[in-house]
Amino acid sequence: MAIAHATPGEVFDVRPLGGTLKDAKSTTLIRSAQLEVIRLVLPAGKQLPEHSVPGEITVQCVEGVIRFFVSGEPLTMQAGEMLLLGAGEPHALEALDDASVIVTIHLAHERK
Repeated sequence: MAIAHATPGEVFDVRPLGGTLKDAKSTTLIRSAQLEVIRLVLPAGKQLPEHSVPGEITVQCVEGVIRFFVSGEPLTMQAGEMLLLGAGEPHALEALDDASVIVTIHLAHERK
């Protein structure tokens, strides 16, 4: 069964998960030809190894605290903070607390 994603004109919820955070799963909220938006749910201690994507990305910490590594340099992000990365920029991430983040990826560079 296909996962439902938001459609143009549809309103969807990106508020903090609060008490349901521990049981929540990461989910793709939007997937289109040029854009992908993901709510990434990370339990404390979870790490994502260094990687990069061809397009620009934004990362918005919705709740919790994460350590984001940009080209090996650590940045601590808390709820309400947002980060922009250029295309191809190496990055990694570690959840210092249970956390959720909204990741937006510009895909135009991937699909031709």
